[in-house]
Amino acid sequence: MIARLRPLLTLCGLLLLWQAVVMLFALPPYILPAPHRVARAMVEHAGLLLSEAAVTVTEMLLGLLFGALLGGCAALGLLVSTTARRWLLPLLVASQAVPVFALAPLLVLWFGFGMASKIVMAMLVIFFPVAVTLYDGLRRTDTGWLELAQVMTGNAPQHRLRILMHVRLRAALPAFASGLKIAAAVAPIGAVIGEWVGASAGLGFRMLQANARVQTDLMFAALIVLALCAVALYAAVDTLSRRMLRWQADSHASPHS
Repeated sequence: MIARLRPLLTLCGLLLLWQAVVMLFALPPYILPAPHRVARAMVEHAGLLLSEAAVTVTEMLLGLLFGALLGGCAALGLLVSTTARRWLLPLLVASQAVPVFALAPLLVLWFGFGMASKIVMAMLVIFFPVAVTLYDGLRRTDTGWLELAQVMTGNAPQHRLRILMHVRLRAALPAFASGLKIAAAVAPIGAVIGEWVGASAGLGFRMLQANARVQTDLMFAALIVLALCAVALYAAVDTLSRRMLRWQADSHASPHS
């Protein structure tokens, strides 16, 4: 019972702390609005926030889908090709040294102010964790499984493909699931950064507009909606990962936690 109420109790504690900070320091609403002001803004602008959230969530979902597909293909390419490992792996690592925010203006210039540039931005943020975790999972497959599979099937090219599909990929599913959860957590970053640089819709765009008009309560309302969307996306990916890995027991799970 307490475990079920824990999120609600945590939320109530944060709201009380927020209200206490506002009252203790006598902060004006344009600096830090009280929780009731933000709640009122969420109710008054519910339609606007929902329409903007639909744009951002679409960007996040498509970025997650394409980023996961691209990362998966890159991981498979690195595994099966020595040339790809020699040439592409250093480039893959070096690409993370470039700040994502620095690429946003170029993506807006190339793909426009619409949804495409935001999807590409989210895809670039998501691509690396999926590619790295899946590649690490593929190359760390238990050697005993691989030797047994080779003994049973032989070393013909078509058999190597079957070993990849039925042994390596299955063994790499836990690593892939971890990469997907990381990707779900960072997906809002790519979408919102793209909206900040140049957009005509989305929660990030609405936050910028509200900030320019000193509508701090609306800006906080958009931020809360964005956080809820991000949590919902992560929860959905986590649930999907658990179903994908039903055969793998959770050794950390406890009935009393």
